[in-house]
Order: sequence, then structure tokens, then C-alpha cells
Amino acid sequence: MTEATETLSTLSDNATGRICVVDDNARARQSIADVLKAAGHEVFMCSSGREVLQLLDKELIDVVVTDLQMPGMTGLELIRALEARKFDGQVVMVTAFATVEAAVDAMRHGAFDFIEKPFDAEQLEQLVGRALRQAARSETRSQVLASVPDWHNLMIGNSEPLARLRRRIAQVAPTDETVLITGESGTGKELVARCLHAASKRSVGAFVGLNCPALSPQLMESELFGHEKGAFTSADAPRVGRFELADGGTILLDEITEIELPLQAKLLRVLQEKSYERVGSSQSRTTNVRVIASTNRDLRQEVSQNRFRQDLYYRLAVVLLEVPPLRHRLGDVPLLVAHVAKQVASRMNRQPAEFSSSALDLLSHYHWPGNVRELENLVTRASVLAGDDPITADDLRTWLLDEETAIAGKTTNGEGALSAGMKLEDMERKLIEATLDHYDGHRARAAQALGIGIRTLTNKLRLYGYAPRAKVFARVA
Repeated sequence: MTEATETLSTLSDNATGRICVVDDNARARQSIADVLKAAGHEVFMCSSGREVLQLLDKELIDVVVTDLQMPGMTGLELIRALEARKFDGQVVMVTAFATVEAAVDAMRHGAFDFIEKPFDAEQLEQLVGRALRQAARSETRSQVLASVPDWHNLMIGNSEPLARLRRRIAQVAPTDETVLITGESGTGKELVARCLHAASKRSVGAFVGLNCPALSPQLMESELFGHEKGAFTSADAPRVGRFELADGGTILLDEITEIELPLQAKLLRVLQEKSYERVGSSQSRTTNVRVIASTNRDLRQEVSQNRFRQDLYYRLAVVLLEVPPLRHRLGDVPLLVAHVAKQVASRMNRQPAEFSSSALDLLSHYHWPGNVRELENLVTRASVLAGDDPITADDLRTWLLDEETAIAGKTTNGEGALSAGMKLEDMERKLIEATLDHYDGHRARAAQALGIGIRTLTNKLRLYGYAPRAKVFARVA
């Protein structure tokens, strides 16, 4: 446990701090200050937002308690100004004019919570106490992040699709909005979730993941929400669920479509009300957690086929992030190869394997149906088995699972096999014919596999005496 983590773990519910109360009404300002002073806090009082900004130039403040309706600078305007200054403390907004819109706007710009007049002293003390504990987490954030790599460096590559994804993460991470990450298997959806957490204000909290396909429907509810002793046959002791473990941090529900419909309803309640019950208990527990979900399926199609709740989809898809497949960022392949080779070498305590230019060229033109996960497996295997010589394209080709491998095999066996002494023109023709046959005469797919344009392919086929008929080419007699 780090020193920063130990500091967080010893915070008590009665922790005190430096509080700034902002209200243009002197009586209301003094009343709130008296309550907080009685609770042991050191309290500063300001009559306007501008006074607060001036105070922050001289004093370290943990929590700002501000009224919403004030002349000159409203509470919302003050929150935006604090956000622009990267204020490390927390803000609690107090108002007699509470609306959903105002609350959402305040939270979007960094407010910790919202309390409506009239309220009693205990409510205010509890709310400020929670905000103070969150402020303490923020104070230790730099200590914790010092041992964590910059989240940008967690994502290897400099292609434009990856750059766009980085920009989206930087926009979304500072908010507490629910995020739905989509993408093919093996693209790195969990890594994107970790980057969102590392770049967020919750980075000092826990990142808890749950691989939904790995659990049976019977165990899923217990894993999510926990259970009490005796809740079911094998429940010999109470169990803390993932939502409880992730309190104050982030939870990732990986491949969320695997959650059964009845449990989806309970998950919807957590997103709506921030509360849940352990299995076997009727006591409601609150949770302060950011939810990130991921899927490799089309959730809208799952909804249309009644396999996923529509209301849950809308709750999850507040912000959508799509992770590009590796074939859409092939320029990143050499960097990824070097990164994985270095990791393998570190584990094996030896120099990274060297990949020849032919090997890198092959991998940079491969379709990667298994995405980054396939690349990691292939480079790891090649690195482990590598000798003193650089790894070549021939060393790798038999391990590739793409359709192009099958094409290459088809052109070297049986009828139409390539043989020594064959003219290049004849070899090219046989390769084109084999590729067209593999794709059932589909010109666009064949041209893409061959790495040429459709017009070039069409011209060559005409030279060979083929005529186009729809998507299939027929030999002219």
C-alpha cells in the first residue's frame, strides 16, 4: 500500500478541513458558517464569487459551499471559473431554486453535489464531510499518479484513428458520465476504459473490472452487488460486490450483453438511483462509482431483438467511444511490434527480438482479424522462438490466419500451382484467378486482397480474355 493510499484509508467520517462559504445574503452566509464551525471546520466567508477567486490566490481551500443565485457572478459561473483554474477542491452548491437542469449543469462543470434549502445542520455536515473526503483524495492524486504511466503512453501508435480516440478520451474523462465502448474483439476496449479512469478525477480510486462472459447468471448478481451470509447454499460468509469495491472509482462491465435480462433491470436501478442491495439483504446501499461498459456487438440490434433492455441501453450510451480495428490503423503496426517485443524481452531478461523489414512489411499489410490481441500473440510467439537472426516474413507467414494466407496456399498446390521457371506474367495471372475464385468473383474484395485498384484488376482480366457479368467474370470463348 502506498503512502497516499494509506492516507486515504485512514480518513474518518469526522475529518475536518478548510471551508469557504459563499453567499451574498449575510444572514444565510453566517448561518452556514456557524454550522460548519461547530463541526470543527476552519471557515472562510465570501459575499461574491470574485472574492472567492481572490481568496484562492492566498489560501488553500478544501471545499467551497456556494449559493446559486448571486448578483455579479452566479454559483454556476463561479463553478466554471473554478474549473478553468483547475481547482483541486470540491464544490457544494446550495439553492432554494433547485432544478434538474441546474443540478446537471453544476455537476457537469465539477460540482460535487447539490443541496436545496431548507436543510438541517446534519444534512449540511454530512454533505460537506463527503466532499471533504473527496477533496482529500484529490490532494493525494499527484502522489498516486507519480507511480502510474501517463495514460497517453498506455496507447501505442500515432495514427489518425488513434489520435481521434485520444482526443475523445481527453474530452470525456474529466466528466462522470457513463461511457459505452464499442469495438471488435481484441481491439483494446479494456485499455480504453483504463485510460478513461487514469485521466479522470477518480484516478486515485479503484478501477474494478468484471468480465461478464466468464460468470454464470447465478453468480453474476453476487459478483456485482455482493451477498450476505446464508443468502444461498454456498454463501458461508458475506461477500463485497464489485460496485462496493469500486466506490469512489470506476467499474468496467466488459461485454455487458452477457448480462441476463432480469439482472439488467437491477443494473438499471443502480445507474438511475445510485443504490443497490446485496443478495439476501433488504438494506439499500448507495454507490459513488463511474460506470463504463463495453461490447463487441451492435447493442441497437440486441435491443431490437429483445435481448437487451432499451432503457438500459439509453442509460449506458450517454457517451459512445468506438475503438478502431487494427486494419484501420496499420501504420501503428511497427510501433506495436516493437512495444510487444520489448515487453517479452523484459520478461525473459534478454534483448528484444529483431524483426526484418520483410516481416514488418508483411505485418503492416495483414488484415488482422484478431486485432491487437492477435498481434500480441504472434509477436510473443515469434520473440520466444527467435534465434540470433532477425525474424523474417517466412517465419511469420504460416502463423497468419487471414484469408490471404489461404489464397497463397491455394496458388502453390494442385491445379494452377506455381513452378520454377514460370513467367512473371503467368504467375500474376494465376494469382489473380485464384484470388477471384476465392472471393466468388467479387472484384472489389479481390482487388483489396491483391493490393490493387478495381480498374487495374478489370483491365488485367480483359487482357486475359475475361468479360464482366455482374459481380462474376466469365471467360470469353
